[in-house]
Amino acid sequence: MADHIHTIDDHAGHDHEEHSGQSLLRAARAALTDAGEQWTDMRSAVFGQLMKSAAPVSAYDIAEDLTREREKRVAPNSVYRILDLFVRTNLANRIESANAYLVNRHPGCRHDCIFVICDQCGRAEHIDDDRLTDGLRNAAGSAGFGDLRTVVELRGVCSDCAARHPA
Repeated sequence: MADHIHTIDDHAGHDHEEHSGQSLLRAARAALTDAGEQWTDMRSAVFGQLMKSAAPVSAYDIAEDLTREREKRVAPNSVYRILDLFVRTNLANRIESANAYLVNRHPGCRHDCIFVICDQCGRAEHIDDDRLTDGLRNAAGSAGFGDLRTVVELRGVCSDCAARHPA
């Protein structure tokens, strides 16, 4: 898996603060409590695991890591429930094609995300382009669909892998 994520903002006028480290923890905690949820020790631990990984990570991987750290079994189902909460409250994004999760480094910002994922190294790039996702929403609306959750994922080969293994 990759060891880095990049965020590219292609929407003119779209401004959000990208957090890391303690700033990200504070922003996540504030977003969760603002949503009326509690910031528990287990939620903090799961969020910490998400923060450690720049590549999409599964609930099973998080459960295994927490089990090792805590020397006490952590059930993947418990991690899944927390990750679902994090997705609902904008603290994490779900990579549908990999059934894995990425930390959201700007939890106070609500918009649709586009992910570009490398099939070779697992690197995931997060692209913000509200013009594109607005176009998708409008097309779906014209087809009679509403209450949409936009999930856009593109898979291919990143420039680093392409340079290492030219065709």
